[in-house]
Amino acid sequence: MSAAQEYSYATFLNVLFSSLQLVDVPSLVAACPDRWYNQTLCQVNGSVVRLGVLQGEYHWHKHDNDDEFFFVLEGRFIIDLEDRSVELSQQQGFVVPKGIVHRTRAPERAIILMVETAAIIPTGDA
Repeated sequence: MSAAQEYSYATFLNVLFSSLQLVDVPSLVAACPDRWYNQTLCQVNGSVVRLGVLQGEYHWHKHDNDDEFFFVLEGRFIIDLEDRSVELSQQQGFVVPKGIVHRTRAPERAIILMVETAAIIPTGDA
């Protein structure tokens, strides 16, 4: 995995909402033109909550120091691990522990939330 690799993902790491602000997910989803969109919604202590509006597949990667939690709001979301695939439906979640090689896929448009540390590099560690 090369740090110089380019990916066609719309990834926004800026924190969109401060504490005490309403987080309006449906408005963000309705305005999303991208097939693979990742936006940091808010920060909670040392973690961030991110919104994913996804269709297609992400590349294989891992995070050496960070766990990731995925939670499906709408659609179907698949997490491929080296030895199996985990399919999540609406209102299901899954934690990928640090150091585990994985990729994510959404055969149709899916809307998910991710919880991870604010320092994580979404495309993975080199």
